[in-house]
Amino acid sequence: MSVETTTTGPTGYSASETVRRILTSTGDTWAVVGLSSNRARAAYGVAAVLQRFGKRIVPVHPKAETVHGEQGYASLADIPFPVDVVDVFVNSELAGGIADEAVAIGAKAVWFQLDVVDDDAFARTRAAGLDMVMDRCPAIEIPRLG
Repeated sequence: MSVETTTTGPTGYSASETVRRILTSTGDTWAVVGLSSNRARAAYGVAAVLQRFGKRIVPVHPKAETVHGEQGYASLADIPFPVDVVDVFVNSELAGGIADEAVAIGAKAVWFQLDVVDDDAFARTRAAGLDMVMDRCPAIEIPRLG
């Protein structure tokens, strides 16, 4: 399924008002799932942009590496402090489980990166009361806020 990423998509998962709310008022601690020290990966660059815009990034990767000066954790459950937003850089087949973990740790929002789409995970996450965006990139969206 192709998703229009500049306006509200067919299920509302790219709604501009949700994007704005997550980026401006949901909170500044972002767990970036899939973030490692591999500079060639998109997560590395996106995390750097988030930091430049005042977000605290928390690397989440099985290797639990320190990235951009921030200590990494092997899973969301291992993070010993509250997380506001969970930014997901895993494939769509794995992303739903990450969204469920985000709900379990008490995150306020979940953000699935470009090409990461799981309608069932979106429905579950929204039903749990979290904001959620799919198939968009905060590094593209945050500079647009002005």
